[in-house]
Amino acid sequence: MENARISQWLILLVCALLLLISEASYVPITIVQNAVAKGAVCLDGSPPAYHFDRGFGSGINNWLVAFEGGGWCNNVTTCLARKTNRLGSSKQMAKLIAFSGILNNREMFNPDFYNWNRIKVRYCDGSSFTGDVEAVNPVTKLHFRGGRIFNAVMEDLLAKGMKNARNAIISGCSAGGLTSVLHCDRFRALLPRGARVKCLSDAGYFINGKDVLGEQHIEQYFSQVVATHGSARNLPQSCTSRLSPRLCFFPQYLVSRITTPIFFVNAAYDSWQIKNILAPGVADPEGHWHSCKLDINNCSPDQLDLMQGFRTEFLRAITVLGNSSSKGMFIDSCYAHCQTEMQETWLRSDSPELKKTVRSCINISYS
Repeated sequence: MENARISQWLILLVCALLLLISEASYVPITIVQNAVAKGAVCLDGSPPAYHFDRGFGSGINNWLVAFEGGGWCNNVTTCLARKTNRLGSSKQMAKLIAFSGILNNREMFNPDFYNWNRIKVRYCDGSSFTGDVEAVNPVTKLHFRGGRIFNAVMEDLLAKGMKNARNAIISGCSAGGLTSVLHCDRFRALLPRGARVKCLSDAGYFINGKDVLGEQHIEQYFSQVVATHGSARNLPQSCTSRLSPRLCFFPQYLVSRITTPIFFVNAAYDSWQIKNILAPGVADPEGHWHSCKLDINNCSPDQLDLMQGFRTEFLRAITVLGNSSSKGMFIDSCYAHCQTEMQETWLRSDSPELKKTVRSCINISYS
């Protein structure tokens, strides 16, 4: 009886996976070979890359540029660990990747952007595309050139038609969502004056919160990222002119000065932030939070109270957006991280509606 039940679950899982695959399209990789001469390279010195699905019909002059996420590396040791995988080398990247959610090319799954030029920029620098260190250590051979990668990819896309854009959006998930914040106004400056340009950050609103021991672990971590990659010169000057560059990795300190329209999609109980800002491993050496972070149904009442406190802190940090007509947000109560590029959390036939706008999220709450 138990084996039969397991078999049924496996069949359902396979069917669900096949359904998701059928809802996505696969797009080949483009290697930006001429970027190498500009010093715009991944951690291992290989050229940057992106995947490009061309627009058609009414969307031929509309552009959606999404930046891949994948955390950061904050020192030589952690950057070396990425050097031999897809987060540090284009040599290790998949030649085809699935485009789903906001990148889907089918109207029924993505009615607003299905026929736009849709680009997924691969992430291989570890700094949210902000690094720029000229010197290359002869021993590690690490290249910290994320800012140059951003410029080289933009130049390549502009030459392929983005210079004629009528509508354009820069987006991204996680570290890519932070990229869309940090480069929002820079992206706008590259495009025609008459173009409508907006920025979208998915799960990129990382807050400067304290961990369960009351320490500012994430601030220290971002400070190390900025120092390692030489990021200060590529962070928004509207922030670095007022604050230490380490603080300018936190959207709460710079979004009020962003002049391009920007929109945030984020979970108030962002699972990455719960795991790495509220309860990082360094603050939980005995692993009391391990089971809770894997499944919130395993959390104790005290842990749930701390998570609720994190939600309150997150909502307080995002209020700096104010009531500006050029800034907006969609904050749900999912325990999730990244939602716009997954079909099941972007648009499905059974997605709930909020004021007749379809939106999906597992266990979504609009309270």
